[in-house]
Amino acid sequence: AMSDSPQRTTLAVPRATVRLQFRKDFSFDAATALVPYFAKLGISHIYASPILKARAGSTHGYDIVDAQQVNPELGGEPALRHLADTLHAADMGLIADIVPNHMGIGGENAWWMDVLESGQASRYTGTFDIDWESPDPVLRGKLLAPFLGDAYGEVLVSGDLALAFDSATTTLAVRYFAHRFPIAPADYAAVLGAANSSRLAPASTAFAALGAAQAGGRIGAAGRALHAERLTAARGKLADTLADRAARDDLDAVLATFSPTTPKGLARLHALLERQHYRLASWRTAADEINWRCFFEVTDLAGVRVERPDVFEAMHAKIFSLYADGIIDGLRVDHIDGLADPRNYCRTLRRRLDALRGKRPSTLWKRPYLIVEKILASNEVLRADWRMDGTTGYDFMDQVGALLHDAAGAEPLAAFWAQATGRPAQFRVEALAARRQILAENLAAEFNSAARALHRVARGNVGTRDITLTAIGRTLTELLVHFPVYRTYATMEGRTPLDHVVFERAQRDAYDTVRPSDRPVLEWLTRWLGGEAPLSVADTGNPTRRSDRLRAITRFQQLTPPLAAKSVEDTAFYRYGRLISRNEVGADPDEFALSRDAFHTACAWRATHLPHSLLATATHDHKRGEDARARLAVLSEMPEHWVATLMRWMNLNTPAAAAALLAKDATTTEAAAPLVPPAGMASYANVVAESAPAPLPEDQIMLYQTLVGAWPLTLRVAQSNDGDDDNDDDNPRVAEQLADFIERVAGWQTKALRETKRPSDWSTPNERYEATCRAFLDRILSMRRSVFVRELAAFVDSIAAAGAINGLAQTVLRLTVPGVPDLY
Repeated sequence: AMSDSPQRTTLAVPRATVRLQFRKDFSFDAATALVPYFAKLGISHIYASPILKARAGSTHGYDIVDAQQVNPELGGEPALRHLADTLHAADMGLIADIVPNHMGIGGENAWWMDVLESGQASRYTGTFDIDWESPDPVLRGKLLAPFLGDAYGEVLVSGDLALAFDSATTTLAVRYFAHRFPIAPADYAAVLGAANSSRLAPASTAFAALGAAQAGGRIGAAGRALHAERLTAARGKLADTLADRAARDDLDAVLATFSPTTPKGLARLHALLERQHYRLASWRTAADEINWRCFFEVTDLAGVRVERPDVFEAMHAKIFSLYADGIIDGLRVDHIDGLADPRNYCRTLRRRLDALRGKRPSTLWKRPYLIVEKILASNEVLRADWRMDGTTGYDFMDQVGALLHDAAGAEPLAAFWAQATGRPAQFRVEALAARRQILAENLAAEFNSAARALHRVARGNVGTRDITLTAIGRTLTELLVHFPVYRTYATMEGRTPLDHVVFERAQRDAYDTVRPSDRPVLEWLTRWLGGEAPLSVADTGNPTRRSDRLRAITRFQQLTPPLAAKSVEDTAFYRYGRLISRNEVGADPDEFALSRDAFHTACAWRATHLPHSLLATATHDHKRGEDARARLAVLSEMPEHWVATLMRWMNLNTPAAAAALLAKDATTTEAAAPLVPPAGMASYANVVAESAPAPLPEDQIMLYQTLVGAWPLTLRVAQSNDGDDDNDDDNPRVAEQLADFIERVAGWQTKALRETKRPSDWSTPNERYEATCRAFLDRILSMRRSVFVRELAAFVDSIAAAGAINGLAQTVLRLTVPGVPDLY
C-alpha cells in the first residue's frame, strides 16, 4: 500500500509492522529518520526491541537492569517521545517488546545488588525467584553466586578477590574483575570494629544496631522497610565519619588486613565471605546447584516473580506510563512460557492497559495491541482465554517454510543422511537423546528442584509417603523426555481439557520407557501435576498440601520450556542435517513439507480465530535467514542430484585428496576423483574420526548446506575449469569477498559445533576438533582449491533462480494471507 498522504485511521490493530533491533549504534533518533520510508511502504507500526534500560553496551536489550527507566543508550525518554511524535504525524504507531520473565543482573541492577547485600531482609527479595530453603545446608538462607572463573578455593588464593570501599555508594564490597559482591550491612560493624579506631566507632555502632534488628528475624514487609530505613541512616553516619581523612586512613588500614596475599588476610576474607547472603562459586556449579531461576542456562539473567502483584506493578510501571501518554500503542511479551501463570499474566496485562485507555490522547488508537512470543506445536493453538491478539509469527514461518518444500525429497534425503553419518533418520530420535542429555547436564538444578517439589507432595500424604525421591526422579525424567509441547498451563483449578490431551500423550509415551515398577509413580505424577486440581485437595492435617501441589506444578511447567528450547533448538537442530532449512525455531524437522490445501486450511483458521496475529518469515531469533531457507528448500525438489553432488564434494575434499594435492603441482585436476557409493559412506565416519584431518560426515553435510544457502550472489568466481587453479588469485576483489565469506561461515561453524554438545561444547570446547574443522573450511574455499569453489558457485547459480522464486512466493504470502505482515 503506497501512500504519500496517509489518512488518519481508526484501526485498532497494525496494518503491517517493521521490527527494529535497537542498540547503542542504532538509537531512537536513527529510527525516527526512517519513518518517512516506512510510511511509504505502508508500514503502520514500528515493532521495537526492548526499550527499557539494559546493560551498558547491550546489543539486544533483553538484559534489562532497570524496568523503570527508558534506555539512555538509545536516547532515553526524550528521544523515544520524539520518535512517537514523528510516527503519529505519519499516522503510525509503536509496539514495544517487554521482558517480564527475567532481568539482567550484576552491578547495574540495583534490585539484584540489594538482594545480594541484605538477603531476605531486602525489599526486593520477592522480586527474584530464589529458593531460600535449599536442602543443601550450605545454601540455606543464601543464593548461589556462580560467577567465578575457577573453583572458589583457587580464586581465593589467587588474590583476585579484594575487599574494597566504594565512596560513591558508601558500600563495602568484594571485587572480582568487573563483578562486585556487596558485603551484608550486619558485617560492617565487624569490619569497622576491627580497626579499633575511635573515629570509626560511631559508624560501627550504627551498623551493629542494624545487624541486631536483622538477626531478630524481622523480615516481613514491615521488617524490610525498617531495615531499609536503618540502613540508609547507617550509611549516612558512615559517610559523615569518612569525611575525616584520618578516619578514611583507618578504614584503608583495616581493609588491608583482609588481603588474601597473607595467610591471616586470606582467612579473614574467607570468613567474611562465608557470612554473606550469597555463596561464591565457580560458574561450572550453576547447572547442578543453582537455587534461583535464571533464563535457560544464562546465569546473568535472573527469573522474576511477575506473578506477584507488587512485582508486576514495579516491572510495568514505566510501560503503563508510556501507554497512557500515547507513546506506545501495543506490547510484544517476550518468553511468555517462562512465567509461572501466563494466562493470569496476559489477562491482567490486558485489564490494566484497558483501564488506561481514557488517559490516552483522543487522536490515538484506544485499544492496546498485544502479542506474545509463543512456540506452538503443530497441533497446538494459542489459548483464547489469554485475550491476546496473536503470536509473533513463528507458526506462520513454519507453515510457509514447509509449503516451499517438496514432500518427495523427505525420504531420499533422510536415507542418505542416515547412511552417510550413522545418525538417526528421524529427528525425533535425536531430540529424545538431546532431552536426556540436557536434563542430566544442563538443567540438573531445575530438574532437582521440580523432583523435590513432587517429593514434598508425596510425603504430605500417608498413602504416598513411601515413594522415594529417586523413583520420582526416574519417572519425571521419562515424562519430561516425552513431553510433546513447550508447556501446559495448569493452575489451582487443575489442567484444562487441552492440557489433559497433552498429558495423556506424554504419559502414554513415558509408560513404555519407565521401569514397570515405576508405572504407579507415573500415575501419581500425572495426578499431582494438575490432573487433580489442587483446590479440590483436602488440606485437613496439612495446611500446605494445596500450596505444595501448586509449587510442584509451577516448577514442572517452568522446566519444560527451557528443556524444549535447549534440547531441540539449541542441540538437536545442530545434530540433524537431512535439510537444515527445516531446522528452524517453531518448526519440527520431521514435518518436512506442507501441502497447499493444508496451508490454506491454516490460513483460514487464522482468519477466523487470530486475524491480527503477526506473520513472520524472519525474526531476531531465527537460525538462518529467510533467503537461505528459501534457497535450500529447492534441494527438496532434487534429492538425487543433491545427494550425488554431496558425495562428489565429500570425496573431492577428503583428507586423502587434500594430502595428495599438496604433493602434486598446481596443474593436477581433481575432477577425476571417483564418487564413493552410498554403501561405502557408513564406514567413512570411523575413518574421519580416527584420522581427524576433516570434519565428521554430519558436520560436513551441514557445512555444505550452509555454503549453498549463504553463498552471496555477488561473489562471482571464474567458471572455467581449464586446470589453472590460480586464475582467480589475481582478482583482489574476489579474494576479499571470499575471505569475508569464510569468516562468516567460520563463526557459524564454531557455534554449530558447540551447540551439538558432541564432540565440542560451549563449556568444554574441543579446540583440536574445532581447529580441524576451521582448517578444512579454509582449505576447501582456498582459491588454490578452486575446483570445489567453482563447482559450489556453479551449483548455487543453477538453483539461485528457483530459490529467488521461493523467496518471492514467501514474501507475497506474508503480505497477503490473513494476519499482520512483519518485516524484519
